[in-house]
Amino acid sequence: MIAVIQRVINANVKINNSEQRTINHGLVILLGLHKNDTEKDITYLVDKIISLRIFNDKNNKMNYSLLDVNGSVLIISQFTLCGDTYKGRRPSFLNAAHPKKAMVLYNDFVKLFKQKSVDVKTGEFGAHMDVTIVNNGPVTFVIDSNNL
Repeated sequence: MIAVIQRVINANVKINNSEQRTINHGLVILLGLHKNDTEKDITYLVDKIISLRIFNDKNNKMNYSLLDVNGSVLIISQFTLCGDTYKGRRPSFLNAAHPKKAMVLYNDFVKLFKQKSVDVKTGEFGAHMDVTIVNNGPVTFVIDSNNL
């Protein structure tokens, strides 16, 4: 499971050119689900993301976590993060989770954030989405549960 997390001032997702969901002050999480991912990957990633100290304190040092600043998250499924570009010019998605499995993992990921009392907004799994991100910093991290 791979997550690209970006600290944001605000962000929104427009789903199928209509519905829009917005957050202010928090994180955008672009989530790629590999075929071998399990609930263990979800737990690791959620715990890591909510406790990662990447928000600034009054001295402009990264000392606060998402929970410390009462931040929101916008979670977007993005299977292209599992794309293999090593050979050729067209990415291979053989390592991405099958859509049925990926949807279950994605929903469980979202549910765990909600259980941790985080304000959560989501994209829509499998839909066409336009994501607008105002990255604060810029601050961006990549966390891969397969690198444990």
